[in-house]
Amino acid sequence: MKAIDGGAGLKEGRGGKTLLRIRITAEVDGVKSDYTITFGRYGKLNAAMGRATVRAGMEADAERFAAVIKALTGEEPKIRRMKDDRIMIECGREHLDGFKRYAELADAIERWLEETSR
Repeated sequence: MKAIDGGAGLKEGRGGKTLLRIRITAEVDGVKSDYTITFGRYGKLNAAMGRATVRAGMEADAERFAAVIKALTGEEPKIRRMKDDRIMIECGREHLDGFKRYAELADAIERWLEETSR
């Protein structure tokens, strides 16, 4: 896995929630792709959770994306297949803490955590 580029930014989502969008360009097994994961705050505990969706039939792309996340954060994401055959990749706070180690992402992550904390 070779990380080529990355960045993070805040975005207003549905319902006025502030979301954190992390974009990574990486090459895995000779395939260069752009990956995006969006973090939001969910549930009674206001837990930070990141999600990315991969289209049905793109299992290899989902595997490469999971490999990128594990390589960058040290934590393996959860991968779930939805009823419509889409693939959902889920990350938690431990992944967000792993992403904070990178200067390109750290400032936006810290700003998002401050803005969305209770």
